[in-house]
Amino acid sequence: MLKLLNNRRIMKSLFLIVLVLITNISWACDACKKLQPSITKDLTHGTGPESFWDWIWVIIILIIAISSLVVSVKYLLYPGEKRENHIKNLILDERN
Repeated sequence: MLKLLNNRRIMKSLFLIVLVLITNISWACDACKKLQPSITKDLTHGTGPESFWDWIWVIIILIIAISSLVVSVKYLLYPGEKRENHIKNLILDERN
């Protein structure tokens, strides 16, 4: 794992992700905070979910987004393909 963290490209990507997450660029403005329910008051612009079915859609989208993030990070850190005849080696091979 330390070998992966020493990779400059991964470190730059992690730094960028952290930088985006800690800034308040995507937080709601004061006018939008008044229109939001208490759960999403500081998170987004617009009116927010208004009915039960809107909340169902929000939960479904949240589950999809979190699961895709987990799978993406998993395959980024541990790709698992080690065969030399794998197609990715056609691109990564420096001899070509």
